Amino acid sequence: MTRQPHDQFAKEYLEELLTSLGKVETSKDVKSEVREIDIWFVPNTSPSNTSELGLLAKMAATSCLFEPFRNAPSEVEIRSCLLKLYTVHGDLLRQAKREKRSLSEGELPCLWILTPSCSSRMLNGFGAKIQESENWVEGVYFLPKLLKGGIVAINQLPIVEDTLWLRVLGKGRTQKQAVEELVQLSEGSSKWDQLLEILASWRKNIEVRDNVSDEDRELIMNLSPAYLKQREEWRQEGLQEGRQEGEVTLLLRLLRRRFREITPDLEQRITSLSIPQLEALVDAQLDFSNLDDLVTWLSAQS
Repeated sequence: MTRQPHDQFAKEYLEELLTSLGKVETSKDVKSEVREIDIWFVPNTSPSNTSELGLLAKMAATSCLFEPFRNAPSEVEIRSCLLKLYTVHGDLLRQAKREKRSLSEGELPCLWILTPSCSSRMLNGFGAKIQESENWVEGVYFLPKLLKGGIVAINQLPIVEDTLWLRVLGKGRTQKQAVEELVQLSEGSSKWDQLLEILASWRKNIEVRDNVSDEDRELIMNLSPAYLKQREEWRQEGLQEGRQEGEVTLLLRLLRRRFREITPDLEQRITSLSIPQLEALVDAQLDFSNLDDLVTWLSAQS
């Protein structure tokens, strides 16, 4: 069960981004003591357009687990993530054995731990190193090869568009700048509106909590650009809905005055009209002789 607002946000956010690349499962239970994987991802068999998601898409090129943290994880928390990974490996290998097929090392998923920061002591302790040979950017550290894991220190990622989607999951100035970049990116396209809504909802969820901490207040400030933009869109939608409701009410009043009875079916068809169509019908109904004219007019709008 997701207990923290950040956990729920991170799951919704990564699910929204990764869905175009493959199959995403959130809060997936694994056996042993029941342990829950935050994000379980399996890429599509056919190639997907990965250019927009940059570093995140590169990480999702193969099956993987994502474990995002709001605060830097402890040694115990990192080992717990590794235990989940190896439990999954065991399940997959047993399934392959039952189905009498082999499973190569490359088919086993890897683990990505997403943390806002990571100390040198922690990285050295787990043997995590930058892998320059495959052009991975600064901030991406790999555990020894056979452990099949990596740690992403979000505050160390370069401030470029390729890392934007991961920097949104950071803290402090890193997150604030990334949210501002995302808002600017969405100005010219509605493609990322769902992400903004997720960010705005996260801010609202934190704001209404009792005993908001200093860290929560910082987060509220970081998410404000997304919240303000989304709030304006919500406001415009509300105005639009209010205007449409007013147009429908006016039309039904006029039509009932002229023709007495408007059937539920006709009322439903009128209610589903757009505002420009409703405005056109206000004028057109002046020339109607009977309800058949109204039916003909509505049919022409389909």
